[in-house]
Amino acid sequence: MATEFPLLTVDQGSRGDRVAAALRQAITSGQYAPGDRLVEGDLARQLGTSRGPIRDALRTLEREGLVVSYPYRGTVVADVSQDEIERVLLPIRIIVERFAYRRALARVSDTDLELLEELVSAMRLAGERGDAEALADADLRFHEHLIAVSGQSHCLQLWRTVQPRVRAYFRRDAHGHHDAHEVARQHQQLLDVLRTGDPEALDEAIREHINTRADEPGT
Repeated sequence: MATEFPLLTVDQGSRGDRVAAALRQAITSGQYAPGDRLVEGDLARQLGTSRGPIRDALRTLEREGLVVSYPYRGTVVADVSQDEIERVLLPIRIIVERFAYRRALARVSDTDLELLEELVSAMRLAGERGDAEALADADLRFHEHLIAVSGQSHCLQLWRTVQPRVRAYFRRDAHGHHDAHEVARQHQQLLDVLRTGDPEALDEAIREHINTRADEPGT
């Protein structure tokens, strides 16, 4: 049985996607560890909702690979191996982001670039404060915004499916093993290449960025 932690309370009648967001945050932040059981009744009590949204949320998280359901055992938090990260999830990120970012080059506006610069500044501030959650949030918003700018909805869907699993792995096994200040620097480099408008340079920058993040894990 998993140790109980305070979870984000959701209003009565909230849909499964809001419950899923609360549970996703608890898993990716390490509040629940691989192998911890997620019991519908306990979660419904903690979140102040009925079992229906909990059941829907667990199905969503299973599709994302964050939980696994077993006969007679129930639902448990899934494990993610280094091998899976390196051979499956990060290569998917590289393919998706290369494709999306190339198309974003023709669509990115000055407003988009200003937002991305603000997110890099937020990463610097979070690194200075040692705020891992704020750092991770700014990191994810940076990548998601660029993919959204591309207008490639399937890329955005794939990325949103992969990133919770990658984040859960890094937060669990790699927290504290990288320089938080380096995260902002790496994203600034990626942004600088994006500003050049060079698709070939951007391809290489994305590959280097994601592989570096794997070698010096963060989010």
